[in-house]
Amino acid sequence: MSGPVEVEYTGVRELRGPLVVVEGVSGVGWDEFATIVLDSGERRHGLVLEVDRDLAVVQVLEDTAGMNRTGTRVAFSGSPMRIPVGAGWLGRVGNGRGEPADGGPPVLGGSYEAVGGAPINPVRREPPNDPVLTGVGAVDVLTTLVRGQKLPVFSAAGLPHLELAVQIAAQATCGGEPFAVVFAGMGLTHADTAFVRDGLAARSAARELVLFLNTADDPVIERLLTPRLALTVAEHLAFAQGRHVLVVMTDMTAYSEALREVSAARGEIPARRAYPGYLYSDLASLYERCGRIRGRPGSLTILPVLTMPAGDITHPVPDLTGYITEGQIVLSADVQAAGTYPPVDPLASLSRLMRKGTGAGRTRADHPAVAAQLIAALARSRQVAELADLIGRAALSPTDLRHLELQDAFRDRFLPQGTDEDRSLDDSLDRAWEVLLTLPRSQLGMLPADLLDTHAPPRREERR
Repeated sequence: MSGPVEVEYTGVRELRGPLVVVEGVSGVGWDEFATIVLDSGERRHGLVLEVDRDLAVVQVLEDTAGMNRTGTRVAFSGSPMRIPVGAGWLGRVGNGRGEPADGGPPVLGGSYEAVGGAPINPVRREPPNDPVLTGVGAVDVLTTLVRGQKLPVFSAAGLPHLELAVQIAAQATCGGEPFAVVFAGMGLTHADTAFVRDGLAARSAARELVLFLNTADDPVIERLLTPRLALTVAEHLAFAQGRHVLVVMTDMTAYSEALREVSAARGEIPARRAYPGYLYSDLASLYERCGRIRGRPGSLTILPVLTMPAGDITHPVPDLTGYITEGQIVLSADVQAAGTYPPVDPLASLSRLMRKGTGAGRTRADHPAVAAQLIAALARSRQVAELADLIGRAALSPTDLRHLELQDAFRDRFLPQGTDEDRSLDDSLDRAWEVLLTLPRSQLGMLPADLLDTHAPPRREERR
C-alpha cells in the first residue's frame, strides 16, 4: 500500500490518543505514509498530519493502544498513502484501511493511486446532463440524480436512511451503460454491516459493487480514511476505465465526528459546535471529487448520507454539506410516523441539476413538467391542509377539497414503495399523472395543453 521505506526513527516523544509525535525527523512531508513497528514486532500504519521543524505528528490507523514510547520504530515511506486500483476491487469487501475483509486474497491492481486524490481541473469539467435512475419513484421523478452530481440525503436518528442507501446502491442503473457502485460505510454497527452486505450481495456477485466498511468499534482514524479509499477506487473505475460510478457514503455525520475527535487530540482550536474550522474544506475535498471530465467517457456521482442531530438542519454537517452540494433529499419523521417508506419530504427536497438530466432523450418528454406541477400542487395542498386545521374542512371550496384529495393520493399511491421494489421510471411517472388528475384541469396550469389532452379525458372536466 506504500512505497519503499527510506528512513526509520526511534525518537517517539509522545503518544496522545490516536497520535504519535516523533522527534528528530528530517525530510518528512505532510500526508506521508508511515509504518510503525512495535517492540513486539507488530506492524501498524499511519499518516503524517503535521510537520514542525524536526517533529512529525502521525495518526495511527490502528490506534496507539498497547504502544510504548520506547521500542517503537517509525519508518516513513517518502510518499502519500497509496492503494491498488482497478477492476479487481469489483465484487470485493474492504475494511477502513483498504484491506480485504471478505476472506479473499489481496487486491492486485495494475497501478497504485494516492488516497488523497487529485483535484479535477475546472476547465476540463463537463456539466452533468444524464440521469442515474435509482428505482425509487420519489427520487427519480422529483429529485432526479444526474451523472456527475453530488446529492446528499438528509436524515435523522430513527429514520430508514441506511435502508434507502442500500436500496439505491442495489437498484441504480445508467440505461445499460457500464456501471458500478462503490459503497463506503462509516461508523456502522455490526448489525448494520451485515444488513449492507446482505442487501448488496446480488450486485456484489455480479461484480458491479465495491464495499468499504468501517464499524463503530474500529479505530476512529479509519473513519476518515474510508471515504477517501472509496473515492480513489471509484475515480479509477470512472475516469480510467470509462464506467459510470455511483459512490454512496454513509454516515457523513459519523465521519465529521471522527474528524472532530482527531482535531481535539491534536489540540486544535475548535470552531462551531467544537468541529474544526476546516470542516467545510475537508468535506469539500470529498464531495468535489465527483463529476465528468472532458474527453473521458465515465462519470463519478456522489450520494452522501448524513444524520442531522435532533433533526436540526442548521447543524454544521448538513449546513456545510448544503453549501457544497447540488440539492438534497430530505427524509421526514412525520411521513415515517404515517408508516410510509421512503419517508421523503418532497417540498424540502431539491435536485438543482434535475433539469439537466431529464426530458426528451434522457428520461421522458413529460417528466420536467409533471415533476414541477406535482411539487406546485403539493405545496398548495399543504397550505390548504393548514387552512383546514384553522377553519375546518366544511369551510373549504371544492377546489381546496380536491387539493386535500391530491395530498392523500400522493401518500397512498405515489410515495409508498417496498424496500426491495425496483420501480421503473415509466411506472413512477404514470403514478404521478394519476395523482395529478385528482385535480381539475384548471389547476394544472404548469402542464402543456397537449399533455393534458393526452392524459386527461374530457369527461373528467365535465364531472367537475
